[in-house]
Amino acid sequence: MKRSGYTNLFVLLMAIIIGDVNGCIFHPHGPMDFAGGTQVVLADYQGSDPTGAPPEVAGAGLVARGEYLARAADCIGCHTTPLGKQFAGGLAFKLPVGTLYSTNITPDKETGIGEWTDNEFVTAMHDGVGRNGTRLYPAFPYSAYTLLTRNDVLAIKAYLFSLKPVHAMPPENDMSFPFNQRYLMRFWNALYNPAQRYQPNIDRAPTWNRGAYLTEALGHCGECHTPRTLLQGLDANKKFEGAMIEGWKAYNMTSDQRSGIGNWSDEQLENYLSTGHAEGRSTAAGPMSLVLNNSLRFLTKDDIRAMAEYLKTVPPLHNQADLAVAQKRVSATPSEARARSPRGPSPNDEDLGLRVFEGACASCHDWDGSGVHSPYADLTGNRTVNDPSGVNMTQVILQGASLQTRQGEMFMPAFGTGYSNTEISAVVNYVTGLFGVSPSTMTPDQVAEQRKKK
Repeated sequence: MKRSGYTNLFVLLMAIIIGDVNGCIFHPHGPMDFAGGTQVVLADYQGSDPTGAPPEVAGAGLVARGEYLARAADCIGCHTTPLGKQFAGGLAFKLPVGTLYSTNITPDKETGIGEWTDNEFVTAMHDGVGRNGTRLYPAFPYSAYTLLTRNDVLAIKAYLFSLKPVHAMPPENDMSFPFNQRYLMRFWNALYNPAQRYQPNIDRAPTWNRGAYLTEALGHCGECHTPRTLLQGLDANKKFEGAMIEGWKAYNMTSDQRSGIGNWSDEQLENYLSTGHAEGRSTAAGPMSLVLNNSLRFLTKDDIRAMAEYLKTVPPLHNQADLAVAQKRVSATPSEARARSPRGPSPNDEDLGLRVFEGACASCHDWDGSGVHSPYADLTGNRTVNDPSGVNMTQVILQGASLQTRQGEMFMPAFGTGYSNTEISAVVNYVTGLFGVSPSTMTPDQVAEQRKKK
């Protein structure tokens, strides 16, 4: 090992030690500690069992229960590549320190998990340790799955083993030193893995406890919506405050009234969690739309209601730089919209944004932003257009959006190849200024950067 390698390793270990002290003193031990009250082991809980599959599924066989739980855990989302075979792995996670690839979790005996025993599977889910003691990277959210009961983990395993084996070996990870040293994950676990099963709160309602289990253990919502520390653990002091994921902003899910979900009605939040759309609030796109398509839309109404009840109790956090959502409507004629259009960086930029909106957007979203063919196209009050950073607005224009609903697929086509960076930045600033609280200041160079994050 070169001297620089030893230096880097020493720096990393010192950071871990410092972080360990900080974590032990300042950070809550468990993700539900914010709620106060008394937590007890599941065996001592007198209420209805908040774990497992819901009553509609609980009477079915082990595989059916495992399928529901695997849906709730969104296993398919990380272990399937676009256009690839389900659960065969190979999805790339591009990190600042290298690239990880998800594993094959079909029951193939050579490239998948077909030879894994029950104990090996449980150890991976709870402790982040694979076969033969191999340490797993926390891109696999075992620090959330550790809360799952052993019965639920084995039900998921039974479902995965019922699938058709797929012989597919994912690419090798490409991690820089010292992050390619898997043994260091032992120290990471000491900081960020609670390493305990879910403990119900006896001072909270059974529905709240069910929502906590779905949100924290199965849904692992914090993996996207909570900022990370230097060591890539979830920052417990910023729980659900919002974070960046794959070039998209995962929005604030705390009970904050301005930038979170504090002033959403129960119906709006439940609609969003089950359909990806809440009237006057938001429509899911990007990674969140994949969560809806692969996971949340399959949950029962009672489970969705439980998640909403739990989320409404997360303490409010507000960032002054974050969005402030407000209902804002504009006149419904092109001429009046032109008169009221925002003042962008220059008159030319403003006119360009108007022309792009007229040519590519107005036919679906209408000049008042209300949406022509579907409420999913309603821009008024939408989080995306009220976000002054313009990040998600840029991404949805570049990549498009797709949601699977009971009425069929709701989609917006991608415009990334049809418009230049200058045109896209102009229309982003135009739309956020016309329908949002304040216009964004997206530049062509920033659009170019966003293209790289696809």
